[in-house]
Amino acid sequence: MTQAPRAFFQSIAPQFVVPDVVKAAEYYRDVLGFTIDGYFLDPPVFAIVRRDGAEFHFGKSDSPEPFTNSVVRRDGLDAYVRIDDCDLLAQELKGRGATILQGPIDREYACREIVVRDCFGFRIAFGADTSHP
Repeated sequence: MTQAPRAFFQSIAPQFVVPDVVKAAEYYRDVLGFTIDGYFLDPPVFAIVRRDGAEFHFGKSDSPEPFTNSVVRRDGLDAYVRIDDCDLLAQELKGRGATILQGPIDREYACREIVVRDCFGFRIAFGADTSHP
């Protein structure tokens, strides 16, 4: 039986709602090593940052408080980014002053991870596959 053609998913871009999109974009640039792709409107109400195949989008909140998953679930994550070298990224982010909450740590599901908290409290895990030596 022939399988029908299907669309290929290329990437995903989480959209975080924040009180200050410029502050968020600059934090991701300066601390997490992303580049700023652009701001939208003046004053900015939306921003996009990119690092390799990963993107984050920031939309301006009507509230001064961001709404993160960790508010709903204490140890929840707001995004998970697959990477190729957890230790190398951890070293880079430490040097940039990132808030690393966990790791690098080996998980039972064959990933080596770090969890960071950004300037608005969003929790992001960066994980490298360890199932292949």
